[in-house]
This record gives sequence, C-alpha cells and structure tokens, in this order.
Amino acid sequence: MLTACRFQLLSGNLPVRLRFATMDEVDVVKGLQNVLDKVLAASSRRPEELQFVKPRLVAVSKTKSVDMIITAYEHGQRHFGENYIQELTEKSINPQILEKCPDICWHYIGHLQRNKAPKIVRISHLYMIETIDSDRIASAVNNSWGGVNAVDPLRIMIQVNTSGETEKSGVELSEASNLVKFVIENCPNLKFVGLMTIGEYGYDVTKGPNPDFLRLVSCREDVCKTLGLSKQSVELSMGMSDDFEHAIELGSTNVRVGSSIFGFRAKKPPVTNSAKEEGES
Repeated sequence: MLTACRFQLLSGNLPVRLRFATMDEVDVVKGLQNVLDKVLAASSRRPEELQFVKPRLVAVSKTKSVDMIITAYEHGQRHFGENYIQELTEKSINPQILEKCPDICWHYIGHLQRNKAPKIVRISHLYMIETIDSDRIASAVNNSWGGVNAVDPLRIMIQVNTSGETEKSGVELSEASNLVKFVIENCPNLKFVGLMTIGEYGYDVTKGPNPDFLRLVSCREDVCKTLGLSKQSVELSMGMSDDFEHAIELGSTNVRVGSSIFGFRAKKPPVTNSAKEEGES
C-alpha cells in the first residue's frame, strides 16, 4: 500500500525558496510546515498498536490557485484533494501543474454522482476516490476505469456516514461491510483501500473522543472481521483542519487539511441532497 506517491513525513528540511515569494506563497509554506509538525506530534502520541503506518496528508486545494498548489508541491507535498470534478479537471490539465508537479497525486473527496464516473476516471494523475457510497457508484466507476486503464486498479475508499446526518453522504454503518464485499467481489478495476468519514462538524473534544471517529474505527474492525481482512490493509480517512490531530491520535491514516495550509476560503451556498460535494470544511 506504501508507494512512491505516498505522503512522507518531513522533519523541517524543507527547501528554501522565498527570495521571490509572494505573501500567498509564504503563507502556504508556513501553513504546510505547521501542519506537518502537528502531524508528527500527533503521531508520536498514538499508542504503539497504531504505529504501523504514518498518516498521509492530503492538502485540500479546492478554490485555491495553481500557484499555491505548485508552492506546496515544491515544498514536499504530493497529495492534493479536490471536491468538484470540473475544478479538478481544469487543474489536472493545467500546463504549469503538469510541468512543475509531475508526481502530483489527486484525491477526489467530493460526493460523486454516477453519471460523472466517465469524466472523473479521465483525470490525469488520479490517485484515489475517497467517496464511494453505493454499489451503483462503485459499478459505474469500475466500468469507466476499465475502459481507460486496463492494467492498474483505481484506489477507492468507502465513505461511511458515521454521524447519521441526512445532509451528509455515505453508506450507513450497518451496510459498510456489504458495500466493501461488493467492491472486492464485483469490481476488478477497483482496489478497496479504506474507509472515510466526515463526521460531525465542530465537535468539542473536551467532551471526550469524537464518537464519529470511534465509530469508523469500530467499523473497520467489523469489516475486517466479516471479510477476513487485516487491519493494516484498511486505511481510515478521518480528520480535517479543525480536528486532524485528534483523528490521528485515534488511528487516522489519511487526513484532509485545507484551510490550515491554504487559508480560509469563501463559503459556498448550500447544495441540495442530489448534488452534495464535501470533504474538508
């Protein structure tokens, strides 16, 4: 599961390129280093049984400029997450990104509609879709990916609605094992690698461990027990800008952080249930 494209923790040895940096670039460099430091610190606080894999940082770059992405890439970041297919498409074919970020790894972290499957599989450097939440979506992506890449399966995660909120996408906890089983048995062009959740926004950790994160951890236990999978082979994607450290302490292997790196973004208007796209606040 570890690849050359996988996030590697950095320890302060970042290349210096500030002579002609803009203020946005300086902010990105500082923000990225601050998040990396926090990832390292949170990882060190985990119990020994959670040390089998280092967390991957996915820098959520939705609505952010090409220059900011390139700056983060040039300072060691490789994995980037996008919520909107059109924006991801435009960035993935941007000449500057193609030239300066040859090893970029795109994660799609927004809600995926079945009719968009043929479009998303054509994204250059698509590394993973984290938001598969039904057998219909899985089948559509499987069929579409098979048409453009007959060699390497596409990594996918199953999104689980751990909070039970109707406005959030994701399969119910009780159905997660069935959906994983469906992907493994019926989608040869997909590679199941983990479970993803968004969880309740603004949870107060002074009340104790985030119950949504604990539910995803428990969900992995159930999936592995039911399907005979090893825990080490199933990642957990949980944690965003306001709670990624807490998520790492509870076992997250993949955190989606945007505003702490790139700065806050303008709020988009609410979307309908038929067009929900989410992944990092």
